Amino acid sequence: MINVVGLGYIGLPTALMFAAHGVEVVGTDYNKRLVDTLNAGKTTFEEDGLDELFQRAVSQGIRFSHEYQSTDLYIVAVPTPYDKTSKKVDASFVEKAVENVMEVCPKGATIVVESTVSPGTIDKHVRPLIEAKGFVIGEDIHLAHAPERIIPGNMVYELKHNSRTIGADNQEIGEKVKALYSSFCEGEIVVTDIRTAEMTKVVENTFRDINIAFANELAKICRSDNMDVYEIIRIANKHPRVNILSPGPGVGGHCISVDPWFLVGDYPGLANIILSARKINDSMPDFVLERIHDIMKENQMTDVGKVGLYGLTYKENVDDMRESPTLQMLESMERHLCGGQIKVYDPYVAQDVVANQYHDLDAFLQDVDMVVLLVGHDEIRDNMEKLQNKIILDTRHICFLEGTYRL
Repeated sequence: MINVVGLGYIGLPTALMFAAHGVEVVGTDYNKRLVDTLNAGKTTFEEDGLDELFQRAVSQGIRFSHEYQSTDLYIVAVPTPYDKTSKKVDASFVEKAVENVMEVCPKGATIVVESTVSPGTIDKHVRPLIEAKGFVIGEDIHLAHAPERIIPGNMVYELKHNSRTIGADNQEIGEKVKALYSSFCEGEIVVTDIRTAEMTKVVENTFRDINIAFANELAKICRSDNMDVYEIIRIANKHPRVNILSPGPGVGGHCISVDPWFLVGDYPGLANIILSARKINDSMPDFVLERIHDIMKENQMTDVGKVGLYGLTYKENVDDMRESPTLQMLESMERHLCGGQIKVYDPYVAQDVVANQYHDLDAFLQDVDMVVLLVGHDEIRDNMEKLQNKIILDTRHICFLEGTYRL
């Protein structure tokens, strides 16, 4: 049996995937409401294929509990935010989970940390914790790191098909963990040491952040001199060795917008390109606000209450709002005391999370004169005709109605 600790965006689908492929699983989370919801037969967030995977896992006997289990293998998939002052990883959730595991685990148990951490986190935070409790690492407890590599909106497919990295103190433990993940993972599984596995995951997301930052900086340069950044990127990408991404309103989610900060925090003075990329991408929500202001002025609009923001999630066709550029924009507006009137709508966000939030597209559009497209949900892509006669700022390059403004 394995005990998956943390049943959020990563832990839940991972636990379900193991169970659906015949592994005995107990999922544990401190959130009583979350566990009760799962025990009632309902998933806790929207994701393509998740409900079907849930039913398969339930039919195979997966259980959900508030209690940690006594077993020989644990998978820790708890949050790892970063400290916004030091930029270093906040490993407190991982530490607490490991502490709780140590209270119930038998001798020889393996703890696999799936949570994304900065290189050296397990050495600095987990090993000392275990040793302070009198456990001998490599005898009483074995450690491994198996960072996730999936994206909201395609989690179930990527869990099965993406390659994985397993970091372990020795080859035997690495192969044991690899065999476990091979129960469902059809991609290549590479076994290495823990520190390399930690660094590899952070580097992957940092690479993507830097590429996005280049596109966003191009957008700012082109806007300053009245050039079409999208046409420039389209032509440049015809070069066989050039692949520039599209600019956008910012970077959200819990991976690309967070992981690069781990390197900035741990390697000050060395992570210079990484720091610049982070600053560029974090500046984009304010850049969009500046565009809104300029477009309102050009169209002689004086009422911010007639501006509508389409999209609250950080990417299309998911309900994940973590680090969303829209939320960053609204926070910035609140700091400048001008965010209370602007209208907001997202078809994937059923609960009220911000002021003036709508739950019907037609009602939202009826009450605004200007629409800012911040997320490219299929809903709006399929209903562009409803934006006729609206002032449109398209930050995702999805609207081609005449007169549409862009970044």
